[in-house]
Amino acid sequence: MSRYKKTCCLTEAQAAYIAGLMDGEGTITLTKRHRNEHRQIVVSISNNEKCLLDYVISVAGIGVISKKSDMRSKNINYSYTVTNRQALELLSQINPYLIGYKKERANYVLKHYLALTPRNGKYSRELLERRTDFIDSFFRIRP
Repeated sequence: MSRYKKTCCLTEAQAAYIAGLMDGEGTITLTKRHRNEHRQIVVSISNNEKCLLDYVISVAGIGVISKKSDMRSKNINYSYTVTNRQALELLSQINPYLIGYKKERANYVLKHYLALTPRNGKYSRELLERRTDFIDSFFRIRP
């Protein structure tokens, strides 16, 4: 039995809509949660309309929404975030509809990430070097 939720199967319209949100307000990146950890794939969409992000969770079945407040301007912003294998599953469904450098990043991650990320988190010297090259190449993909 799987230890994480599976991404729901999106319709073409749902995948295209989420891809549009990603292209406009989203991020595909590799980040560390803690200083000692290796980078992991993170897909996020920020918006000040929570209902848009609620829709993404309702159709995708994965992810979390966090609330961020700007004390100076009194604005409230929300961020939808999904990581690791769930992020890969979501990217694989919305990738045909992405445009520009985010599509390039999605293609690159979908092609290489799993092969360079052992489930147990233990890297051989060679694999760690290949992963470092992967991360450097990933961050060179920019608008």
